[in-house]
Amino acid sequence: MNIETIRHSLAHIMAYAIQELYPKTKFGIGPAVENGFYYDIETQKPIRPEELSKIEEKMKELIKQDIKFKKKLTNKAQAKKIFKSQPYKLELIKELKEKNATIYESGDFIDLCKGPHIKSGKEITPDAFKLTRIAGAYWKGSEKNKMLTRIYGLAFASKRELIDYLNNLAEAEKRDHRIIGQKLDLFVFSDLVGPGLPLFTFKGATILKEIKDYCNELQNEIGYQEVQTPNMNRAELFKISGHYEKFKDDMFKVVSHYTEEDYYLKPMNCPQHTQIYASKPRSYKDLPIRIADFAQLYRDEKTGELSGLTRLRGFAQDDGHSFCKEDQIKDEFKSVLSVIEKAMKTYGMNYKIRFSLWDPKHPEKYLGDTKIWKKSQQMLEEILIENKIEYFRAIGEAAMYGPKMDLISKDSLGREWQISTIQLDFIMPQRFGLKYVDSDGKDKTPVMIHRAIVGSPERFFGILIEHYAGSFPVWLSPIQAWVVPVGDNHKKYAKEICEKLLNEKIRAEIKDDNNTISKKIREGEIQKIPYLLIVGDKEIKSGSVAVRERKKGDVGMIKFAQFIEQIKKEIETKKS
Repeated sequence: MNIETIRHSLAHIMAYAIQELYPKTKFGIGPAVENGFYYDIETQKPIRPEELSKIEEKMKELIKQDIKFKKKLTNKAQAKKIFKSQPYKLELIKELKEKNATIYESGDFIDLCKGPHIKSGKEITPDAFKLTRIAGAYWKGSEKNKMLTRIYGLAFASKRELIDYLNNLAEAEKRDHRIIGQKLDLFVFSDLVGPGLPLFTFKGATILKEIKDYCNELQNEIGYQEVQTPNMNRAELFKISGHYEKFKDDMFKVVSHYTEEDYYLKPMNCPQHTQIYASKPRSYKDLPIRIADFAQLYRDEKTGELSGLTRLRGFAQDDGHSFCKEDQIKDEFKSVLSVIEKAMKTYGMNYKIRFSLWDPKHPEKYLGDTKIWKKSQQMLEEILIENKIEYFRAIGEAAMYGPKMDLISKDSLGREWQISTIQLDFIMPQRFGLKYVDSDGKDKTPVMIHRAIVGSPERFFGILIEHYAGSFPVWLSPIQAWVVPVGDNHKKYAKEICEKLLNEKIRAEIKDDNNTISKKIREGEIQKIPYLLIVGDKEIKSGSVAVRERKKGDVGMIKFAQFIEQIKKEIETKKS
């Protein structure tokens, strides 16, 4: 039996249990979702988290009774009578485009639902599901509607799968970047500054700079040059690009005291980059022209959708754009794919490619006509096939101006994140009237390739915190070594060691407070410092350091010059 069908059926069984325990409940919808299911309900009294176990036990009782799922068709008038005490179901019936309504009976519970469902409770493994949490959810996702109670559950084909998932979930909670970020003093949020606008401490800013510098190193390898563009623009720029039409409600408007003209904080860099290209005549000999930008972007996300560093209102993006001829497209994609692969290997992340296509059933979501979309999608798929890249197709995931290859990476817990992207765009250059003089002396329109290596460095920072559980590799660590003197008479040597490390561009601090050695070591472990260098009489005499490595513990005394050589190699090779 399909696990999605089981999950959907469990949503109905949960609603049945709730009906039995809380008779006057009003029911919204209860779909299957990734890893489980939920149901939106309205109760007379709020359901408390500790009541979930009671609902779960009732569900297991119903499953043991081997309740049957019976599908029936009825006309709308009859459906309204069946659900006369259920206002949310009546609203759904009213919106039905079909002449008849599909309902499912399972015991004494009747629901408006297209299905599919299992035939009976025997098909469910009773110890392979668990109710997990209660949340609030606006009816139909609109803030204008009433807030309902949403009860979530997990469901898998076996108990083992459920246990493994719960263990992963517990580990994910330990790795929550919001908690680790606070413990390691990496970033903060302030109510006075505003939601979704992080403030990075010295430590956090150091890591962020390393992420950006590595992106720069990679994009320089394939010919991209960094530019700088302003954070706000005239609305006219976004009207020409098409972003104003599609995303106006997600953009921050800027008010000027000296003009009535509309300005907006920019949500992306591509329209500005067209203006750098358009600033002077271009020849086919100049192409490809590759530019990159780390300018701040701003998007007016809903407060409830903000989540630490992974969903922000203000962030940068390692944005790059290549303006090229059609016969250069394949080489441009190949070079970008090569540095993305290199980046993921460095960060120790596996990945797969999603081929994101437009949805021909909803052309209003996109710019350009069917002919352009067919051409660009065919070209992109040819690149994937020629480069022997495994991919899966995703209809409706394209950008508004073209299809794309999205890199979906897996972190150390096996969770998937969309990070990198390469997008093919025939449309924006046309809208801005971009030209180059071809070898035949005629004006041609360039193709625009949008690309990002890790996407938003801030968002990627949040992903990396959880990927590494805060134990960053040495090259990324904000403090790479602590120098710890055993006693007061060892502080001078410790200071000399620390200064030499700093002179070698190694981020080091001296830990010479009055705490005991064991407390200093414990604090270093909590702060996830890669190397603790303990110095006492023996180390002073031999010009050595006693090394304690984060992953291995005490590794013994080595000559200081040897340690310098070792850590520099680790940093230069970006060893994970």
